[in-house]
Amino acid sequence: QTGPVIDMPVPSSFNDITQDPSLENYIGWVWYEKEVLLPLRWLQDDLNTRVVLRFGSAHYYSIVWVNGVQVVEHEGGHLPFEADISSIVQGSPGIPCRITVALNNTLTPHTLPPGSIQYMNDKTRYPKNYFVQNIRFDFFNYAGIHRPVVLYTTPSVYIDDITVTTTSSESVAMVQYQVSVVGSTLYSLSLSLHDQEGKVVATGDGPAGELKVLNPNLWWPYLMHENPGYRYSLEVKMQAQANGALLEDVYTLPVGIRTVHVTSTQFLINGRPFYFHGVNKHEDADIRGKGLDWPLVVKDFNLLRWLGANSFRTSHYPYAEEIMDLCDAYGIVVIDECPGVGIKMPESFGNKSLQHHLVVMEELIRRDKNRPSVVMWSVANEPASELPPAAYYFKTVIAHTKALDPSRPVTFVTDASYALDRGAPYVDVICVNSYFSWYHDPGHLEVIPLQLTTQFENWYKTYQKPIIQSEYGADSVPGLHSDPPLMFSEEYQKAMLREYHSVFDKKRKEYVIGELIWNFADFMTNQGTTRVLGNKKGIFTRQRQPKSAAFVLRERYWKIANESSCLPPIIKSHSLFL
Repeated sequence: QTGPVIDMPVPSSFNDITQDPSLENYIGWVWYEKEVLLPLRWLQDDLNTRVVLRFGSAHYYSIVWVNGVQVVEHEGGHLPFEADISSIVQGSPGIPCRITVALNNTLTPHTLPPGSIQYMNDKTRYPKNYFVQNIRFDFFNYAGIHRPVVLYTTPSVYIDDITVTTTSSESVAMVQYQVSVVGSTLYSLSLSLHDQEGKVVATGDGPAGELKVLNPNLWWPYLMHENPGYRYSLEVKMQAQANGALLEDVYTLPVGIRTVHVTSTQFLINGRPFYFHGVNKHEDADIRGKGLDWPLVVKDFNLLRWLGANSFRTSHYPYAEEIMDLCDAYGIVVIDECPGVGIKMPESFGNKSLQHHLVVMEELIRRDKNRPSVVMWSVANEPASELPPAAYYFKTVIAHTKALDPSRPVTFVTDASYALDRGAPYVDVICVNSYFSWYHDPGHLEVIPLQLTTQFENWYKTYQKPIIQSEYGADSVPGLHSDPPLMFSEEYQKAMLREYHSVFDKKRKEYVIGELIWNFADFMTNQGTTRVLGNKKGIFTRQRQPKSAAFVLRERYWKIANESSCLPPIIKSHSLFL
């Protein structure tokens, strides 16, 4: 027995696709199903071919069957999972392969992000069994299969994972590698590193080692070098004997050679001070919700570069791999954040939540560890870090993250008081969100200089760690004007930014290493009395058109970039267009 069956595009959220209001806010199980015909050659050499079904992400709890046989279960959205389905499909060539997915978007105190289901038991006010999904984060809880679903093959002996780290001086770089092979212990590995012209610059063999690159082209951020985002290609070739056949698996990994180092006042990339002038984003757009959409992705990168932004945080969850690929290619620096948003309830700091959080960090690091654009991990956004259990919780999550990847600094983003935050002792960089004259002292722009200066000085005096203003901003309804500036007008958004910027300019001479506007674009939220079709703090509308604040930010970001002496004249000439 099934409910109504409708067509549903993948990748996409299901919420905004139909005219059905009950699907818009649906909480619970949905089922996806599709039949595909697999190429015969995948099914004939069944001893030596492995067929894999891979999901880029699905929200949030997934169970997958192939031809009625359960093949994988996965908890959490935003990250990939896969299943080896060879034994199921190889016995029946020519028969359609039926893929069935059950998805549940319910959030509980122990999921990431957490939430809670509240039953409304007052029969005089609510129908029987009426419940709501409570969440403690300010974006719409879209659900569905949000990223591509692919079938691919490998030999039965295959390259399972590659880990690359790099060190460099002026004239020489070292690329350390580790390769894991699954399916046999008898295999050979050869590696070759190619530059962008295809020339081999280093070779190696075996599962672990070091490649030496003379006069390397380093991976530099956008606006820090005339050739940002330089990547080599590491070709890894495995050969093995299995079942009387010679098997070969080849994987090519883009490699950026760059270093990251944090001091008490600076963030260094390749030994040079780096200042984050960037944005916070969301995977969010009309109709498709959080579904991957290539035109939107490319438009966003064009807007980022127009803006002069050199960085963004993946607020508040890991973004699609396709987005991360472009960050690597364009030199856009990323603070890579896990879905640890809305960790507010005491029960979300217990062992069950902690264990899941550790697994999520493992999945995120396995996916993104080789990306030169990723310079820092963020393990949470605005948790209730003043609660007593937050100390052990964040100490453990951060230690685990550093053990998995010792090469990158780790942070989480706080809105707690500097004097009460129990997680801050364990981070490498302090990331602070504040909305002076918006959520606090609304309408009073005149308090910003004092309150923001005090915020920075208190945090620095307490921790002697560099600070990023990881969120600040104001809602503005496009086309709403007011002078003198009033809240929700485009003028107020501009005025607030300018007040913050004047403090940033003083403190970036000392220990403030970045500013990330909230938000790049307007985005959908739950309905509420302070939300008019979503959050309007974007400097672009949800349709990616600029508000007045976008031009203020653009002028500032290009000015900051042009202060850097390492920029070639061709980039400096961009300032002519301001």
